[in-house]
Amino acid sequence: MNKLVLLRHGQSQWNLENRFTGWKNVPLTEKGINEAKNAGYLIKKNNIKFDKIFSSVLERANKTAEIAIKAANMNEFLNNNELIYIRNKSLNERDYGDLVGLNKSETAKKFGKDQVHIWRRSYDIPPPNGESLKDVVNRVSPYFSAEIEPLINENKNILIAAHGNSLRAIMIKVGLYKPEEISSIELPTGSPLCLEYNNGKLINHYYLN
Repeated sequence: MNKLVLLRHGQSQWNLENRFTGWKNVPLTEKGINEAKNAGYLIKKNNIKFDKIFSSVLERANKTAEIAIKAANMNEFLNNNELIYIRNKSLNERDYGDLVGLNKSETAKKFGKDQVHIWRRSYDIPPPNGESLKDVVNRVSPYFSAEIEPLINENKNILIAAHGNSLRAIMIKVGLYKPEEISSIELPTGSPLCLEYNNGKLINHYYLN
């Protein structure tokens, strides 16, 4: 049995400020740093040893992966204190287009609460000049199929440190949820979600504790 662990980055400064972040590089808050450390402790507590680590190219996910791996004492992934991992923009957060940087409450006042809810929670309606969740699925899926799925089929343990929407896209890709279900799924920051596989077949999923 092998494991795929999905880790949403720790709280970022713009999470705290309730802003649309998208592809903007925003640092972790102190709480976010502690969430990443705790994720590492949980990984160590559950005795999970990774064979490969993947992340987006965005700072908040990269830093979360680095902090978690150090907290888990997986020194084989460190070279001169730098994390050895694979970064790819296919795993980036959803691009919120014209909404990036805007406070969500202010955006609701400007465009209307119902319209903003549609942009945030519909599957295939993008915000102005941005991506829908369907677009994110179409971006993430080929990369997952080419680079990550073969490793799962080889019974490797994998960590993916990424973002709420790119991880939702993976959940759809692996069959954990259907597109019409995913809008109600909230991924907490810094909480490792473990997907268990047996001979390439997904058999269980749970948050590490």
